[in-house]
Amino acid sequence: MSIGLRAALLVAVTAMSASASAQPARDPGSVPTPTQERLAEGRDDEFPLDLIGLVGLLGLLGLWRPSDNDGYTPDPI
Repeated sequence: MSIGLRAALLVAVTAMSASASAQPARDPGSVPTPTQERLAEGRDDEFPLDLIGLVGLLGLLGLWRPSDNDGYTPDPI
């Protein structure tokens, strides 16, 4: 694909997407989502779930078994 065709495709895709100002505004009578409520109040009481994931990944190290394979003999299963 030539560079000119890629540039034209990029311009066409960006022109098709709606900008943030073109998004419909939230109705005053609509019910906000919990995320919208939390952001509006400015609170950040969310539990750091990424730390739980990190502990889970560290737990996978327990499945690693040491090998006495020197590389010249097949490793027993």
